[in-house]
Amino acid sequence: EQPAETPQPAPRRIFQERQRITGLPLYFQGYLSVRHSGCQEFRVYWTELRGTMLFFYDDKKAPTYSQKLDISALTSATNVYPDEDGSALFILMLSNGKLELKANDCECGKEWKGFILTVTKLSVPPDESLLPGQLTRMHEVLEKEKKRRITLNDCSSASLNRKSPPSSTLTTMPVCFYAVSRQEAIEMLEKNPSCGNLILRPGSDSKNYAITIRHELVAPHLKHYKVRSKGESYVIELERQVILPSLQDVVSYFVTQTQGNLKPFVIQTC
Repeated sequence: EQPAETPQPAPRRIFQERQRITGLPLYFQGYLSVRHSGCQEFRVYWTELRGTMLFFYDDKKAPTYSQKLDISALTSATNVYPDEDGSALFILMLSNGKLELKANDCECGKEWKGFILTVTKLSVPPDESLLPGQLTRMHEVLEKEKKRRITLNDCSSASLNRKSPPSSTLTTMPVCFYAVSRQEAIEMLEKNPSCGNLILRPGSDSKNYAITIRHELVAPHLKHYKVRSKGESYVIELERQVILPSLQDVVSYFVTQTQGNLKPFVIQTC
């Protein structure tokens, strides 16, 4: 049974330790029952939404998480609906499978879903059942997440002594964008395999972009793809050109087409 208590903030010492370990801002927290793809049983965790990551704790007061999940490549989320035990169930569809989540009740479930969609889609969902106070907090989280991504890209650019990304505003840049050269992207992927295997970077002409990926097949396999800016769209230079409306859609295309074998490179979550 999922605990019925109202979520309370963790003691300050535990909060600070979690902040240090995860390196990410806390946006929402509470009990969730979780079932991963291929599992038969739900398991209850104290859950924190930090950035675009879910951190699962075996105990509410545990300073160290037992599992974490990157939900930045979320493709969709089902409606929240009542389950047989009176809880509220909804499902996150990710590029590498699905995650079933149970909240205490429908209101709590819709709040969780709302915050998750806010940080992954960078927009507050137009759910009429959300309360004004909930919507206000989601808008606050939205602004924090936008600023976090801007800061992340600024830090990446400054540390590598490169210019800002061409043509697109930083608020729309995917989290796996790094203002690096082809060789620097290769080195980042080789040295940090647990962080992901796909980097979006500026193209050699400074007007367009490129995707660098590192596949772990029989042996590590590197590939580069040109992404050309065309008006307000982006063209992936494949055998058959793929035209997409945003750079985030470009990243999602590679993740989806490889059924999750490619994952955006996000260095701060390692």
